[in-house]
Amino acid sequence: MSALKEIEKAYTQHARDVYRYLLSLSHDEDLAEELTQETFFRAMRTMDRYDGSCKLSVWLCQIAKHLWYQWLDRRARWNQVELTEEVPCQESPERSTLLYMEKTALYQAIHTLPEPMRELVHMRLTGEFTFAEIGMILGKSENWARTTFYRAKQKIMEEMEGQR
Repeated sequence: MSALKEIEKAYTQHARDVYRYLLSLSHDEDLAEELTQETFFRAMRTMDRYDGSCKLSVWLCQIAKHLWYQWLDRRARWNQVELTEEVPCQESPERSTLLYMEKTALYQAIHTLPEPMRELVHMRLTGEFTFAEIGMILGKSENWARTTFYRAKQKIMEEMEGQR
């Protein structure tokens, strides 16, 4: 099978998973779409390096993760970090501030988690991946994903209790 046909088949089978994985990391639909396209472009250029030692979807998600890290590095160099908060009109400023503070505390607690626990939490909470999908992407079992997520929740609760 030609490399182009292999990539077309891989795209058909795995593009949605790669997109959801990138969405769980970036929280930006447009960026996730752009990085998904770049992932498959890079995969096409390096298909000869895929040795089959892992699932194709895992290999593609590894490429996607490296692209995500590259994008973060570029953003840091450009110093374009923007924090935007959408506040519904009917909420009071006090309520909005409290919600923002709680959300900030949650993400700070998530940030203290070790890898791959932090990545798993992002995938589960923002990418809406199932435990089976998370296990597949990270090369682990569904049970590992469930157990690790439970342990991560415990650590997050402990961290947030410590901040109060």
